[in-house]
Order: sequence, then structure tokens, then C-alpha cells
Amino acid sequence: MECPNCHHNSSRVIDSRPSDENRAIRRRRECENCGFRFTTFERVETAPLLVIKNDGTREPFNREKILHGVMAAGQKRPISSEQFEHLTDDVENKIRKQGVSEISSKKIGQFVMDDLANIDDVAYIRFASIYREFKDMSSFMKTMEDMMAKREKDNN
Repeated sequence: MECPNCHHNSSRVIDSRPSDENRAIRRRRECENCGFRFTTFERVETAPLLVIKNDGTREPFNREKILHGVMAAGQKRPISSEQFEHLTDDVENKIRKQGVSEISSKKIGQFVMDDLANIDDVAYIRFASIYREFKDMSSFMKTMEDMMAKREKDNN
């Protein structure tokens, strides 16, 4: 495997363990050239899944887009990279369990929001502000009020 540091094509596996509820293998690798350590994941290749975008176009599902989106929403928040990975894995598992070959980006966004709501309120609001495309301040405030009401209900 190519080293992300020096681009040498030889690395060795240092540690290997199951990940994502035994649906992937996490491998720690070390470059034989520069000694840089990095992590790779091995997953079973699954049937192609298309995402139906808001404009009606379709594109292949890309879990990295979900990971990038939640990391942007959780930037400078006390959320670990493991939590981001777990959330992304959970969303992908929910999508795969739907048993469909196509899924709307809105449905994916809702899965992400459901999980983010349980991790961090600020990250949830940040993600919602882009995902829901608020038209005005009142719709944004309504989302915040709904979130606060849910938190209050969960705490009682």
C-alpha cells in the first residue's frame, strides 16, 4: 500500500483488528521506507448504491462525503475522530439496511442529523443549517426550539 507521507509502495501491517461491528478490518501500517504510520480499512465490496440529489441527478454513494460533512459540522467541537467514523459507519449501515439501489440525499441527511443530535447540539445545528437550507431566521429558530424541547424531554 502506498505511504501517504513519502508515496513509497511498500508498507507492513503492525496491527489488525475488526471494526464497524465486524464489517471492516482496521489495519495499522508502517511505511518500510520512512517509518510513517497510518491506518487503512478493508471492507467487503457491496452492490453499487446511487444517491438521488435534490436536482434529480444521480451519483455513486460516497461515504467520505458524509465523513467530510460531519467533520465540518463538528469542527472545533469536542468530538473525536472515532465518533465521526462511528457516525459515518452507522449512517452507511442504515442506508445499506434499506435494501435499495437508490436513496435520496434528503434521507441520508436525515440519518446524519438523527445521529448528530445524539452527539453534539452545536454540530447538529451547523449541519442542519446547510442540510435544511433555511429560508429565513424563523425556520432556523424553529429547528433550534425543537432541538431544545427534545433535550428537555430526554432529560425528564
